[in-house]
Amino acid sequence: MSEHTVENDTDRPMDESADMSGNDDSDHSPLGESYRRGPVLLRGSMVPHDNTTANLLKEEQSTDWLHMDPWRVLRIQAEFVDGFGALAELGPAVSIFGSARSKENEPDYQTAVRMGAAIAKQNIAVITGGGPGIMEAANRGASCAGGKSVGLGIELPHEQGINQWANLGISFRYFFVRKTMFVKYSSGVIVCPGGFGTLDELFELLTLVQTHKVKSIPIVLFDTAYWRGLFDWLGSNVQNRGFISPLDPELVAFTDDPDEAVQVAVSGIVR
Repeated sequence: MSEHTVENDTDRPMDESADMSGNDDSDHSPLGESYRRGPVLLRGSMVPHDNTTANLLKEEQSTDWLHMDPWRVLRIQAEFVDGFGALAELGPAVSIFGSARSKENEPDYQTAVRMGAAIAKQNIAVITGGGPGIMEAANRGASCAGGKSVGLGIELPHEQGINQWANLGISFRYFFVRKTMFVKYSSGVIVCPGGFGTLDELFELLTLVQTHKVKSIPIVLFDTAYWRGLFDWLGSNVQNRGFISPLDPELVAFTDDPDEAVQVAVSGIVR
């Protein structure tokens, strides 16, 4: 069969005088032959010399297609489906963000254990980034209290998967899919001291709330001394130059009291 012969296959080129709609586009275009592949119209030198069905069925030695954008789209879609499927019936939840580098014997770690347990005892799930440090501590507190302890991990070369205290864990390839899960399923957030990852999660959430992309939820910054300098700078240098609107004072709460942090973070949950 010649490469331009059609046998009820919409993926194959039409004959040289007609497109798939039955219109004779070649009579109206100086570019010559027309070929439709779904909604895409191809003419002249852009008309392919192969067809989609043959490409699907032929023996393929190269695996370059695994690294092309269309395949990535399918992986991204699959991550959303897996995340939504795993978390849809989770119930009310609070996210706790913080450094992966905090050690078990440090006050930040112990405080996160306490906050995770206090949230779980109210039959509210605890969601973290699934890693070590503050994340591990919050998951530990929640699981030891008999609650739902969720870890939303990310594939990174230097991190070791989901910590052992998460009783529901999901690993993501893409940060933006993971962030969507945090925002969609959290009714409150406690942000403990942390680095770039923690700051990224905090500013992502503030941006979404400030631009009214999501509803306002309680955001608690734990450890006032750690956070106050940053927000003083935002309220002076950045705001005074007109780069941001004034932050709603109701949007962010500062505290050094773990019990108050939990109380504020769960205050948006209707029970």
